[in-house]
Amino acid sequence: MTAASPLLEARGLSKFFPARDGKGVVKAVNGVSLTLAPGETLGIVGESGCGKSTLARMLMRLIEPTEGKVLFRGEDLLALDHRQMRAKRREIQIVFQDPYASLDPRMSIAQIISEPLEIHGIENRSGRAARVKELLSLVGLDPSAADRYPHEFSGGQRQRIGIARAIALEPKLVVLDEPVSALDVSIQSQILNLLDDLKERLRLSYIFISHDLSVVEHVSDRVAVMYLGRVVEEGRAEAVLGAPKHPYTQALISAVPEIDAARRRNRILLSGDPPNPESIPPGCPFHPRCPFAIEICKSQYPSWRGDAASGAACHLVEDSGGTGTA
Repeated sequence: MTAASPLLEARGLSKFFPARDGKGVVKAVNGVSLTLAPGETLGIVGESGCGKSTLARMLMRLIEPTEGKVLFRGEDLLALDHRQMRAKRREIQIVFQDPYASLDPRMSIAQIISEPLEIHGIENRSGRAARVKELLSLVGLDPSAADRYPHEFSGGQRQRIGIARAIALEPKLVVLDEPVSALDVSIQSQILNLLDDLKERLRLSYIFISHDLSVVEHVSDRVAVMYLGRVVEEGRAEAVLGAPKHPYTQALISAVPEIDAARRRNRILLSGDPPNPESIPPGCPFHPRCPFAIEICKSQYPSWRGDAASGAACHLVEDSGGTGTA
């Protein structure tokens, strides 16, 4: 793998589930293509139900895609058998959203953190015990915590334990699925600072899933915005969040509270709720809610348009990077 090669690449990734009536399908993720460079953080944002977590689980092959490819360091993960995929998981780990549900209450902290080491046959018992204490220190917890159980810790401390477990195998990539959304705001900042520190120390790459744009702006090098299973805008974080092209991205950013009156945007109010994923409208799926929709939006899905900094799937965006909605 050359220096310019992506660490992770998704090509046309889709996941369809049977509809409740048994007749149709729910397109949870529909033709998503993304790349992640070594040492980069890619933020993936969107409303609940847009497919963010489903995409994250497909990238890790925790669920099998309906179609598409996932390449990690140039190797197709979907072509690996069970034994090969288990070995590959040493390089790809995940931190889950809920720090209460993601830790087994019957296991001590030492057992939780050392479990991946044991599964992959790393170190003997005393070596694993030493590694657990090292990892606890690395995430800002006292090594004496190893003998305690999850119920004895706060939400923020539990998430630190989850992070320690994720980095135990020295992965190249960590998928962070809403890692701070269940925490108090003051604790969120501590966990985000910890993740920044670990990224630099351990030379990690992150995929950061969130619905909170202010959090994504703090941690991301690039941002992808999802709506109803598709990426509708993607590019460098400062371009996407500073000068959004897609009306959906503009609406999301306009809803972020801003203390500084000089930086406040005019609120863009979207009409209605997202369409039923079992019956996605033709054309641009955002057009029923879009305040700028034109006739072509109702019948034709937009091509990808934009510039080197960012692009969007929107009929109102010019290839030069301009937008009719600004």
